[in-house]
Amino acid sequence: MWATLLLPLNADDSIDYRRLEAQAATLAVTELDGLYAHGTAGEFQTLTEDEFDRINEVLAATGKQFQIGASHPSAQLQLDRVRRAAALDPGAIQVIVPDWLPLSEQEVLDFLRRTADAAGDVPLVLYNPPHAKTTVGPHLLSSLAAAVPSLIGLKAAGGGKAWFDEATKSRLSIFVPGHFLASMSLLGAHGSYSNVAALSPNGAVSHAHDLDVERRIGEFFAQHVVPLQKAGLSNPALDKFLAAVGGWADVGTRVRWPMTSATAEQVAAARPVARRLLPELFGDSW
Repeated sequence: MWATLLLPLNADDSIDYRRLEAQAATLAVTELDGLYAHGTAGEFQTLTEDEFDRINEVLAATGKQFQIGASHPSAQLQLDRVRRAAALDPGAIQVIVPDWLPLSEQEVLDFLRRTADAAGDVPLVLYNPPHAKTTVGPHLLSSLAAAVPSLIGLKAAGGGKAWFDEATKSRLSIFVPGHFLASMSLLGAHGSYSNVAALSPNGAVSHAHDLDVERRIGEFFAQHVVPLQKAGLSNPALDKFLAAVGGWADVGTRVRWPMTSATAEQVAAARPVARRLLPELFGDSW
């Protein structure tokens, strides 16, 4: 179970590094297996290169296992991020398939081979969310894993039994969203880069495989997350909303322009519902 750093933002959209460091310090003493930065929820596509490097320094200083997302829509800039991330010796580097035009299977393979060379001894995790331009289906994973030995994991939305039956042939570690981990673990998922950890870091760990808790998380999401999603809020906005509902760190709900943020009123409406439906996630302040 891994959790992401979320960007605490000032009114001018600059990063509040004091609040970021406090958030990292809180996460460092949780029961989480590790921390990462620069996934979708970390708003990686908005970062300058200086911001990317400074956040990595905060992450590496926690003393907890960590992974760095080097993702960027540009293959060239992503390669530069991979090289700089590798110098910090993370447990793995997360990458996306370059994301402006769809790539062929051969182009995906060429991209991962060159990225693996840039990462050196640091292994790779392929991040392939549903909104990616290039969908890496389960049939392709085995050939990618065989051709790129340092590719050790997949971060994806998962699927049904047929999807997992094919994907697990790759022998990659398969990580899925936190609110599906209990049920997808039964199909072959190995862990989660968890949105539930945004709501409650320790609660997400202690109840990761509880199917009844997963059912009630789904009920909470249906009442308070899905409506925001349908209204057009992005995944970063939704994860910050969850963190504000959980109240374990001063992250705030603001996301970078031009994305829309959840409101304080929406957080206030959701907070008592979360605690009523999921009391075991809030046994302590985290």
